Amino acid sequence: MPKKQVSLDVTQLDNFIYDMSRCIKCKGCYWVEHTYMPGIKFPTRCPSNTWNAFDSYGAFGKMRIGTALAEGKLNWTPKLLEIIYADPLCGACDVGCKRNLDLEIELTLEALRIKAVKDGAGPMPAHKKVAQNIAKNHNQLGAPHENRKKWITGDIRVAQKADVLYFVGCSASYSNPEIAQATAKILKASGTEFMLMPDEWCCGNSLYSVGMIDEARELARRNVDAVKAAGAKTVLTSCAEGYRMWKVDYPKMLNLDTADLGFTVVHLVEYANDMLQKGALKLTKPVDLRLTYHDSCGISRLCDPWTPWKGERGWMGTVSPPLKRRRGKEGLYAQPRNILSSIPGIKFVEMPRMRENAFCCGAGRGTKEAFPELASFSAKHRLEEVKEVGAEALIAACPWCKNNFAQAVKENGDNIKVMDISELILASAGI
Repeated sequence: MPKKQVSLDVTQLDNFIYDMSRCIKCKGCYWVEHTYMPGIKFPTRCPSNTWNAFDSYGAFGKMRIGTALAEGKLNWTPKLLEIIYADPLCGACDVGCKRNLDLEIELTLEALRIKAVKDGAGPMPAHKKVAQNIAKNHNQLGAPHENRKKWITGDIRVAQKADVLYFVGCSASYSNPEIAQATAKILKASGTEFMLMPDEWCCGNSLYSVGMIDEARELARRNVDAVKAAGAKTVLTSCAEGYRMWKVDYPKMLNLDTADLGFTVVHLVEYANDMLQKGALKLTKPVDLRLTYHDSCGISRLCDPWTPWKGERGWMGTVSPPLKRRRGKEGLYAQPRNILSSIPGIKFVEMPRMRENAFCCGAGRGTKEAFPELASFSAKHRLEEVKEVGAEALIAACPWCKNNFAQAVKENGDNIKVMDISELILASAGI
């Protein structure tokens, strides 16, 4: 096999022809390996293919579709767009494949969406509406930009200058102010001063996720420059999607190593756990709940740091220089569990699918806007696990997860409380 120059650049689908063509349809992207499963009741990992069992909705089907697109043998159609976009890009297929073949499935799926947009076929109409909201009001919800800081109540003090910059995000700013308020109060309880961006805009998660990379890259440059201008050493988020965007996708789009951003990106669960270990944050008020924790994709299997790579692919797919694969092993798995275990009164139980094998809530990466039925299905499927372990409450660390699960609980008529972990930390801190 002649050597070929390749990279991890998602703007060029040709970089992933090897990955697409070497898929052997083993369905490791679909099934959770038996070594990780305590039983057979919840065996799948892919929301899209669990929702629609036709092969095209699984990663193994999309790899064949992608190969045909790259070779010019397939044209865009409404059904093909549905297949490419009815997918929360949760990364479950990627970590499954990397236990077997080390193919870059997640990057390929992102590259397919970027190609759809560049070809003038994508994104979906609902995504274009979100893009219009961001362009006009700097948030994906279309809310008035001047209302972005209305979540700040009289008992919350924001510093003019601090080492920690809290990037609130669209959801916590507008639809979930309780998360922003809890985060601010937790920072205060730990003795941490924090500042905000003088003029915070959307992180661009939805834009990047649906393939609108040019618009997303523009926001990335704007936001990174704003943090540097503010002089912050740490950017803290309380949104899993925002965390992934800042830590992984900004460096990916800007051709940077995560370590070279010029500041550290942390999620609240990282920061709160660190403060808890140092004794700066004390969780002493009992919370009498039997609960389980949902590993939001953006702070679990999707958040391994990004390092740009380019080189040669040769015999048997070998690459030079060596490529460190992102296997979902560096996710924030221990931190939220440490926090929950530190709260008196809590009975913590795990669901069968957890950590990098967790089943996605189905809301993120443009799914809920364009395919609400898939988002609903995925959330309700996950809730069956919550019931299986007898949990009274489901805890997540992302407003997307909280909102989607809460809606599914309401539609089902379930007696399950859905909370963001920030609310639980605040309750135990007794603030």
